[in-house]
Amino acid sequence: MNERLISGFIKHGDFILLDVLCLQACYVLSYWINFAFANPYDIYRYRYQALVMLGSQALVTLFSNNYHGIVRRSWFDELVSTATYIAEIFVISLVYLFAVHWVGDASRWQFGFTSLLFLVFGFGLRQLNKLLLRKRRAAMGKKRSLVLVTSRALAVDALHKLKGMGRYSDFFVTNIVLLDGAQKGVDNIEGTPVYSMDSTAMADITHGWVDEVLILQPVDLPLPSKLMGNLMQMGVTVNYALEGMRFSVNDAGKIGPYAVLTSRIREVSIGQLAIKRLFDIIGGLVGCLITAATCVIIGPIIYRKSPGPIFFVQQRVGRNGKVFNMYKFRSMYMDAEERKSELQDKNRIDSGLMFKVEDDPRIIDGHKRNKQGKPAGIGHFIRRYSIDEFPQFLNVLRGEMSLVGTRPPTLDEWERYGMDHRVRMSIKPGITGLWQVSGRSKITTFDKVVGLDREYIENWNIGLDIKILLKTVVVVIGGRGAL
Repeated sequence: MNERLISGFIKHGDFILLDVLCLQACYVLSYWINFAFANPYDIYRYRYQALVMLGSQALVTLFSNNYHGIVRRSWFDELVSTATYIAEIFVISLVYLFAVHWVGDASRWQFGFTSLLFLVFGFGLRQLNKLLLRKRRAAMGKKRSLVLVTSRALAVDALHKLKGMGRYSDFFVTNIVLLDGAQKGVDNIEGTPVYSMDSTAMADITHGWVDEVLILQPVDLPLPSKLMGNLMQMGVTVNYALEGMRFSVNDAGKIGPYAVLTSRIREVSIGQLAIKRLFDIIGGLVGCLITAATCVIIGPIIYRKSPGPIFFVQQRVGRNGKVFNMYKFRSMYMDAEERKSELQDKNRIDSGLMFKVEDDPRIIDGHKRNKQGKPAGIGHFIRRYSIDEFPQFLNVLRGEMSLVGTRPPTLDEWERYGMDHRVRMSIKPGITGLWQVSGRSKITTFDKVVGLDREYIENWNIGLDIKILLKTVVVVIGGRGAL
């Protein structure tokens, strides 16, 4: 667990504790309404169910972002957030109880009624706690003074955003310092005094009331290193923001002695990564067992049709460019790699950054056809039903691949990648992915592949992985594998 996650729990500890107490209170109230005015914790069955709900609540609290920005939410956003929160607890609890064969009609009714009560009372308590927080802040005195340092182009919008926080903000803007200089005759922006980057501004910061400084860095102006150094020398807290980046800065920390801002294509919690890895381990173990059973049947057939190794081992590029050995059942003749260059003009992917050939002559028994004229050899059978991919479950267990991700390129494909293409390998490669279940045989441009991969990375969640895995099963059973 990282420090930011821990600090988040501490920061919102009051909301978390209120939710825990409220859920148990709603559980007791539900029991009173449905059954009798008595203590449900005296009965083993209901005591056990209450503990299950408490455990599910802990999982949702740990692995979701339900409390992120809770103080700033509108009443409607809070209602949606509360409904999502209790729905997740409800589903996890029922799935567990179904798994252990514990759920009966009374249990489902008890959970359902508890959830409805929590939606009402939990929402009300959250809103009441936020109201009390604002009153406590007001009672503590004035807000802190903030000096905004930015450019003329960003100043008005930034001022509106900061003022728009209203009662949720701990600051009020006292002055604006413009890095590209104030316009002649303009000494304020909407009533807030403005200065140029000169001695006057520094004198005001030095002798005026300044709690903190926010530097909103424009991309077209140099970094105000001297100003930042002077502010630090004066002991003023400096907050540095980056404007205009493709991806937002989502972390701050240290690398060695250096304080750094970190930008990622997608911020994923440790809990989400742990769940994904758990899925991979379970899926990898099951997949390896299936692979072993399949090998007993398919292995001798491959060897008889094309003497040589049953498995094909090839170096592929994994996450962030790390090379690893990927395993497959061999579906092509032994000289397939040597003959690849001869078929480049038949490649269906126009850029040459991936290699897909229709009726590939390198496939074992590729000349065989059925009565309908379709490929009927063992090689095509293996590829049509994606049997050749099964050994990659070993790569999943070893942590080199994931069940769901982006397909790993070969070394020669990787060497031809441009900057826009490298985003594909910012995550672990997968056995299947969004591209594979989106009609990959019809995709003939590599930019479309990259677009689907980026869509997966930017919108990833466990639910999306499950959806892709289910679609993959449909695709494989339907015989729409790689050809």
